[in-house]
Amino acid sequence: MTIFGHSRNRDKTMSKRGTILVVDDNKAILTAMKMLLESVFKKTIVISSPEQIKAVLRKETPDVVLLDMNFKAGVNNGNEGLFWLSEVKKLKPALPVVLFTAYADIDLAVKGIKEGAADFVVKPWDNDKLVQTLLKAAALEDNRKEKKNKDSAHIAASSGMIWGESKVMLQLKALIEKVAITDANILITGENGTGKEMLAREIHALSKRNRKVMIPVDMGAITESLFESELFGHVKGAFTDANTDRPGKFEAANEGTLFLDEIGNLPYHLQAKLLTVLQSRSVVRVGSNKPVPVDIRLICATNRDLEEMVVANHFREDLLYRINTIHVRIPSLRERPEDIIRLAEVFLSQYCTIYGKQEMQFTNEAKESLKQHPWYGNIRELEHAIEKAVIINDGRELDRVAIDLNKGKGKVEKEITTLEEMEYKMIKESIDKFDGNMSLVAQQLGISRQTLYNKIKRYEL
Repeated sequence: MTIFGHSRNRDKTMSKRGTILVVDDNKAILTAMKMLLESVFKKTIVISSPEQIKAVLRKETPDVVLLDMNFKAGVNNGNEGLFWLSEVKKLKPALPVVLFTAYADIDLAVKGIKEGAADFVVKPWDNDKLVQTLLKAAALEDNRKEKKNKDSAHIAASSGMIWGESKVMLQLKALIEKVAITDANILITGENGTGKEMLAREIHALSKRNRKVMIPVDMGAITESLFESELFGHVKGAFTDANTDRPGKFEAANEGTLFLDEIGNLPYHLQAKLLTVLQSRSVVRVGSNKPVPVDIRLICATNRDLEEMVVANHFREDLLYRINTIHVRIPSLRERPEDIIRLAEVFLSQYCTIYGKQEMQFTNEAKESLKQHPWYGNIRELEHAIEKAVIINDGRELDRVAIDLNKGKGKVEKEITTLEEMEYKMIKESIDKFDGNMSLVAQQLGISRQTLYNKIKRYEL
């Protein structure tokens, strides 16, 4: 793992990006960040106290902020990072913030994502992964500025949906164009990685509500104890640390679109509370008795078979009817092979720009390999494969070897001989099964999330 100094693999010819602000009270870390990031960004600003953030942001226009989660002084209870995240967002709401955290604070970092952070990096860090994360976040700001400069008639930014030319996707596109302009509730189903959230954003962009926000909520990431507070909001004094009134996701999405991802992961006993809100079109904040009217367009998504869950009494039939006015299914990438090259070329161009690489293209051999690959991880797997190829390779052409699709395939699995090897295998398989959703992984394994994070660190998963 590379911690201090420059990565030997960094492309020395990479064009530098704009400005980065690093906030950390550890001077050794600031020195390391200065050394590392000066080769990536045109200007690197480092400060040791978060109290300086406001002054810096009034003078500078950084493209991304790397913000530590804990400081020696300031807000207590380990929430310093979240507090200063909110302060940054007050001054510059669109400025991407990447949180810098330790394993023990991963839960706080995930909360930070929900409150507007672009991503988080775990200490001790790997230089290449850190730089990649920061460049991705900076690219979000570049895209925002570019879109702001275009005359979009105040319509929400494009979803980035790539339809392709396959018959099944053209049929889906025609259906979406018909239903998007209505306010009908839509249920999107499909395998992991098929782009369900991207399709939800496309529906919102085509809807009459596109001048308002779309609020995404990962139902699998919300703990049961925080479900009502996160979705319906709370009033001051409703529980410990409820220091102010706070609207929930429903109110935040008022007059816009609310996207409930992984709706199939919502526990059965909480489904009735969601159904009540959808029927009454109002929410009651935790600690209050006053209904607050909400006007939202609801889009839900899942990779599970909700009808089978209804039969097994794991999902309420009345809730399914409520969210399933229109059902659309995104086909897997295996069902639309004629779109694979088009998607791969889009990702190739995108990541060459993000990482400052020269324009690249696939060889015919590489294209054939891409088309033959099964892509069980769908578009997400394809995107990650192309991103990795762009990072590692420096030539103008990517051949079959360069995109490295067969690494690790066909190897004979080592026989498990110890309890540690069995534990490692179970954790890895659970992470793959639930696509990195740590709440579900911990639940599957019967351990706490903190224990899970400790084991992930131990086995370097």
